[in-house]
Amino acid sequence: MRQAHAEDARTEARRVVRNLLGEDHPTADALIAAARPVIGDERCDRCVGLALGASLTRRSAELAALAALLVGTRELGGQWWTRPRGGKLPAPDEVLHTAVAIEPWTDLTALEMLAAWISDDAADELWGRPVAQVDLNSWQAEDRFGLPPGVRPGQRLVVHFDAGGRLDAVVTRRPDDNLGSNLDFHSLRYSRPAEAQWSWGVAAGLGPHRLPGEKPDPYARRVDAYAARVLRAWALRHGATDQQLGERWETVGDVVAAIERVDWMWRSGEWFGWWRGASALVDDSAYLPYRLEELAAG
Repeated sequence: MRQAHAEDARTEARRVVRNLLGEDHPTADALIAAARPVIGDERCDRCVGLALGASLTRRSAELAALAALLVGTRELGGQWWTRPRGGKLPAPDEVLHTAVAIEPWTDLTALEMLAAWISDDAADELWGRPVAQVDLNSWQAEDRFGLPPGVRPGQRLVVHFDAGGRLDAVVTRRPDDNLGSNLDFHSLRYSRPAEAQWSWGVAAGLGPHRLPGEKPDPYARRVDAYAARVLRAWALRHGATDQQLGERWETVGDVVAAIERVDWMWRSGEWFGWWRGASALVDDSAYLPYRLEELAAG
């Protein structure tokens, strides 16, 4: 049943990608070709360079961020990259050049930060600046933030909850005659750059995503045979099929394709340990022996 939800998500993601980018089967080559005339050759080359520098298990996320930048630049124009911001925010071009994320996005890579930035700016352009930020890990609807002065009962206020994500809070009069607000969860929406980032990542999947000028092919590297046998056998014992895992795990490309097919995020929580081990195998991480120990202990 959970795997059926994964396929539903991919179907929806492919629909969104088709509407936003005109791609039925998103690929890195098609994305880069579409982005180059929109964001410019120099910026596109820099984005591809940053994606090349990421680990292979992060590459799809970096390319999904490029999808957001493509759609966001179409909406906001090339001046978005060069506009001075004042305060602590430089122009986006400077962030792309330095590849250093800044507050409040320091937990993101530079490309992910730029994707979040352009997604928020596109949302502000559509729905106005939000009056507050809320955490939707809590689904409490009432009085989640202090009201700005001058609001009236029935007024709808835009609230931020995620990069490019907005919903409305409706001002209401409480029984004690004070004003409060109720979040309208039916109004939840995302800007188009944010939709492009999510949908490209889901529809294109983990990969393999080979990039222009990449030699030698990192997906052709042979993986540790013992670790591959352990991880593949664990996955079979815990519900994955031979078809999902593929006939062999000899190269990085074999493992990446298998990780994508097994839909591990839609399975039980113990699969997170398997993902950590498979990621260490793909990235040739020194942590691989410890990840295998953790999986065996779990």
